[in-house]
Amino acid sequence: MKSPLLSLPGAVAAEGVDEGVAAHYGDLFREQRALAEGTGFVDLSHRGVVSVTGDDRLSWLHLLLTQHVSDLPTGQATEALILSAHGHIEHALYLVDDGTTLWAHVEPGTQDALIAYLESMKFFYRVDVADRTDEFAIVHLPAGSIAEVPEGVVVRETPYGRDLFLPRADLESFAEESGPAVGLLAYEALRVEHHRPRLGFETDHRTIPHELGWIGTAVHLQKGCYRGQETVARVQNLGKPPRRLVFLHLDGSEVHLPPAGADIRLADEGPDGRKIGFVTTSVRHHELGPVALALVKRNVPLDARLLVDSTAAAQETVVEP
Repeated sequence: MKSPLLSLPGAVAAEGVDEGVAAHYGDLFREQRALAEGTGFVDLSHRGVVSVTGDDRLSWLHLLLTQHVSDLPTGQATEALILSAHGHIEHALYLVDDGTTLWAHVEPGTQDALIAYLESMKFFYRVDVADRTDEFAIVHLPAGSIAEVPEGVVVRETPYGRDLFLPRADLESFAEESGPAVGLLAYEALRVEHHRPRLGFETDHRTIPHELGWIGTAVHLQKGCYRGQETVARVQNLGKPPRRLVFLHLDGSEVHLPPAGADIRLADEGPDGRKIGFVTTSVRHHELGPVALALVKRNVPLDARLLVDSTAAAQETVVEP
């Protein structure tokens, strides 16, 4: 779904899964600084929007999600995962309930599979699941923003800012009143800075929540009754995950950023050494320079010097080994 804000001056379209919104509007670092200072907004209208209504919506979702939502207070933001039977991450949902409807935004293009799964689990529960992507666009206001939220718009308030479920028809008028627009690359740079994982970027077909630090923020350890819970409990109580998320400071003298999937090796073993991990997201940060998130084997020493392809990198711990 192509955003009308791609017609704004300087807009350069994002690619891949983020196609349909602007990667930037001509000045990446200025946009990052604006976002970090609490000004501007980010067009996330390519993300999927799903709603759940009905008297049983919270108790029903409580049985399916990794998060404790049976008593979710009205207006309180949370996030949750849906796991496979083996505990691998399949969906990530960013949730808020407005008192009558549970709203979620999800990764672009994942809403159809999510809704299909939810529909298959309805049974006798009084719930109705709907794809609202055509009607609502997600807009992000950074922490500290004083921009006015239009009356009646559902808001997710988080430490990183506010996610607005804005009627799609109002997107252009909102942009006129709440600018400047900030591109997705700036949003991603701050996401990486804050070590926040993203489905499809930090995850692959075998990722479990412990590897990414999603325990606590998206997984409630005092509840059961959801698919994949046995894996979560076993790793929490009896073992450690096979991989761990790290934050990398990359050699700033390199012109090109390593792409997602770039191999990571121990510097002491050289560029032909054994592979011990891979880059998941790399960005240029307005203060930190080139940085990345990556998954490495759990037993990689915390002080080990690394090579990303041929680029030197120093690691910062996100998930403890």
